[in-house]
Amino acid sequence: MDVQKAYNLWAQQYDTNDNKTRDLEGRAFRETLSGYNFKHCLEIGCGTGKNTLWLKEMAEKIIAVDLSEEMLNKAKLKVRSDKVEFIQADILREWSFLNGEKFDLITFSLVLEHIENIDPIFQKMTSVIEPGGYVYIGELHPFKQYAGSKARFETEKGLMVVDCYNHHISDFARTALRNGFTIENLNEYFDESNRTGLPRIIVLLLRKKD
Repeated sequence: MDVQKAYNLWAQQYDTNDNKTRDLEGRAFRETLSGYNFKHCLEIGCGTGKNTLWLKEMAEKIIAVDLSEEMLNKAKLKVRSDKVEFIQADILREWSFLNGEKFDLITFSLVLEHIENIDPIFQKMTSVIEPGGYVYIGELHPFKQYAGSKARFETEKGLMVVDCYNHHISDFARTALRNGFTIENLNEYFDESNRTGLPRIIVLLLRKKD
């Protein structure tokens, strides 16, 4: 199902349905970025604001972007702060919505699995991130994707499966290095911290070279 249409539909139940991927990525987000302070953050895929609520305490200003108008409507009701500006935008297009602004943190939460070619996204990042700035990436682990897991949700009309693409760990690493980033941290998160099963979430923390 088309990503924008799917998330517009999913927005009505996104915060309330059982979603291990959403919840574990939220935990990974906080653990990875805890202890940092940032001036200007670009949050890609803010959704209903699950991470924005926490991030606004760690940054001086946030631009929170999402493709789905309905997800953004939920986020605006949840997060009321002068620090946060919400923008509806398609990041596959030019990032003109940023008006030349620069950021010391860019975050992607469960976004890149919906993008077939991630290299152009990294290229766009290089023009808006400060030297020494950080990029957080939290995604459904490719091992889970290999096993058939995808973003999906139930509706009255049945199961809706969102358009997804597999990206291997080496794809993330090579693309980051090719675009001038170092890998500061790579971590995997497991359901109930049970490391005998498949990891659910992969996290990369990247840093732009000075």
